[in-house]
Amino acid sequence: MTAAALFQSILASLPEIIVVTGACVLLILGQFVPKGQEQFLVFASVAVVLIAALGTIMLSGEVRPAYAGMFVTDRFSVFFKFVFYLATVLTLLLSQKYADIEGIGHSEYYVLLLLALSGMMIMASATDLLSIYVGLELTVLCTYVLTGFLRHERRSNEAALKYVILGSVSTGIFLYGVSLVYGLTGTTQLDGIAAAVTGDPLDPGLLLAVVFIVAGLVFKVGAVPFHMWLPDAYEGAPTTITAFMSVGPKAAGFAVILRVFLNPLVAASDVWIIVAVIAVATMALGSFVALVQDNFKRLLAYSSIAHAGFALFGVVAGGADGIASVMLYLLIYSFMNLGIFATIIMMRNGDFSGEVIEDYAGLAKSHPGLALLMLLYLFSLAGIPPTAGFFAKFYVLVALVERGFVMLAVIAVLLSVVAAYFYIRIAMVIYMREPNRAFDPALTPLVRATLAFTAAGTIGIGLFPAWFLRFAQHAVFGG
Repeated sequence: MTAAALFQSILASLPEIIVVTGACVLLILGQFVPKGQEQFLVFASVAVVLIAALGTIMLSGEVRPAYAGMFVTDRFSVFFKFVFYLATVLTLLLSQKYADIEGIGHSEYYVLLLLALSGMMIMASATDLLSIYVGLELTVLCTYVLTGFLRHERRSNEAALKYVILGSVSTGIFLYGVSLVYGLTGTTQLDGIAAAVTGDPLDPGLLLAVVFIVAGLVFKVGAVPFHMWLPDAYEGAPTTITAFMSVGPKAAGFAVILRVFLNPLVAASDVWIIVAVIAVATMALGSFVALVQDNFKRLLAYSSIAHAGFALFGVVAGGADGIASVMLYLLIYSFMNLGIFATIIMMRNGDFSGEVIEDYAGLAKSHPGLALLMLLYLFSLAGIPPTAGFFAKFYVLVALVERGFVMLAVIAVLLSVVAAYFYIRIAMVIYMREPNRAFDPALTPLVRATLAFTAAGTIGIGLFPAWFLRFAQHAVFGG
């Protein structure tokens, strides 16, 4: 690699370098932060993310390939990186009070969040199966540790162990698919794979390789049949990490899936049939199992599975509208899901966990403002018009119908009706029940700011959904 190419590569990956360097510096400085001053770690971490975001904006004007075609900075990656920045910054803001209560406010906690962010950023920009693997492993290794950060709680240790075991299996499946692709085509670059196929693009060996790669990726988004780790991990992990996992790594997984499905080789194959089956099974399982959950975090875990299934319908649709609808879906999902998790984190105070649905009985009478915010998030997650969540689902359905997948659209609508029930059930507990006991939510200024920002984002996108859809289309196809 020449000096000029090396400089261009470093420039293209400058945001990632900033995040990794900031994490390393914070790891050292964290050892000198006196007890009781952990707030410095929060603001320092947020500053690192904001500097990286500024670098991303500066590099967003043109396509910048790097590292011999294994990495690229383009509009597609920039879109997803800002979803990751959003998830990370809001998680950091929510972490300060929660970390103090749980006793996990160590510098390693914030360093691991930043390193997980860097892995997700690499996944969004990766254009080679090996660079995808590097970003994917950096992300999941950090989230493994963060899931088990409540070391003295058995359920946290159990959740981390299940995540590690199942994650290792999915990684093995992914790497097996990569080895098959390399053996058949002689390359691991996404652009080079299609160009290397001189014969039938529907070669059974290549189709099998794509199936293995897709199977390894759908684990990361919590799709059936690789969903087993997700409910336990969501329930056992610190709630702030659960919020982060529900948005950041999930969006990173979809970024890779969409990048792979933009490949002409994959688009020409019949792998969409497999993804359609996975989408239906994922949404059905998530919707029906969530109906019987009493733990709020576990319910949101199955809700997350159902939403992953719905987003996969957009992957099945493909094309400009399908892929843009998935990107818009993930952006809206980030706001409303982080908002609902912020209310759970806010409820954690003293001996009050906020993890049981019955804890929210009568919230409308004691804290009407918070109840109204929860209602907004719940209705948006349910897809009730005119909330942002409704438009997220609407554009996916439009993409399906326009591509001729009418039956899949009907199935998606019917399963959405089932999913809406368990959200409305929580709203009824909030508004129709008498309070069980008095509680004092941990409404710190940072938590208030997070709630205000997520509510503003949910409402704002709901008011101008078509503009955000065009923005997503522009991020992929230009124009």
